[in-house]
Amino acid sequence: MRVEVLGGIERRRRWSRDEKMRIIEETLAPGAVVAEIARRHGIATSLVFTWRRQARVASGPSTVVHLVPVRIVPAEALAEKAPSMESPSGGPVRKRRGLIEIKLGDGKSIRVDENVDAEALGRVLDVLGRR
Repeated sequence: MRVEVLGGIERRRRWSRDEKMRIIEETLAPGAVVAEIARRHGIATSLVFTWRRQARVASGPSTVVHLVPVRIVPAEALAEKAPSMESPSGGPVRKRRGLIEIKLGDGKSIRVDENVDAEALGRVLDVLGRR
């Protein structure tokens, strides 16, 4: 347990930008629980969420969501383009349902099926969007 004594008239703890960013980064880790992280640092959960919101706003227009044109094609058309796959046992692999192909601006594409983790896909697209 950490105890911090604040002297003088000021009764609030001041957090440096680096300290705030370190705490925010902790909350972005997979499986992180904001309430536990806030409790460990002796601050209110709402303050951590406020810092996260402020960091998103401060990061500027690069975090703005952009709409892109979408063309829906039959699954059969995608299946014809996809290389045939076999399972390790030698039998055919079950057809993937809900296949989505995302074409990036540099000619590369990403294919995901209905079982994709939306948060993980969002992080991947976010990283690729910065390149």
